[in-house]
Amino acid sequence: MNPPRSLFDDASHLESIALVDAELAFAEHFYPPAVADDLFATLLAQTHWRQESIQVWGKAHRQPRLTAWHGDDGSAYSYSGIHLQASSWTPTLLRIRRDISAATGHEFNSVLLNLYRDQQDSMGWHSDDEPELGRNPVIASLSLGAMRRFKLKHTTRKEQKTLALDLPGGSLLIMAGDTQHHWQHGIAKQTAPIGPRINLTFRQIIAAKP
Repeated sequence: MNPPRSLFDDASHLESIALVDAELAFAEHFYPPAVADDLFATLLAQTHWRQESIQVWGKAHRQPRLTAWHGDDGSAYSYSGIHLQASSWTPTLLRIRRDISAATGHEFNSVLLNLYRDQQDSMGWHSDDEPELGRNPVIASLSLGAMRRFKLKHTTRKEQKTLALDLPGGSLLIMAGDTQHHWQHGIAKQTAPIGPRINLTFRQIIAAKP
């Protein structure tokens, strides 16, 4: 009798993306379309979405997207003047975390969810370099729903062209190594109408030393 097929037996393996001063890997079909659609619908309906205010150049602005933060008991995360205390893991988030950890070999204790409601929602240029993430964090970014264009730009090497990646529903992008030291990433608004997208960025929060 043949062994049961794994979720990762098909086209879900990670492929390295060559980029100076960075470690990137990408699986365009980490989840097959039907599974990705089911996960999207479940998270859209069951997540307690919030619109936070962030500090930009000393002024408060409403984030141009909705967010939620989940993780192990006691895990907290701060960025752009926002201080988040984790909600408990849901069965769906635990399933996704288990799948990503099995495929990558990395453990994650928290996840930030972003809901891009339409083409007007966006993410400004930034690096995931907060102290809670450690020196060389591994960020696992899962996309569900509508495809959006994800861009990375080098912070000092102007000769390096901006990298643009289309992230369809069900795709997984891994950023590791020195990536957050040398590159910023973001998602711009677009003019053409587009449906909602959910992005989950799994990470390992390091507890602060007393």
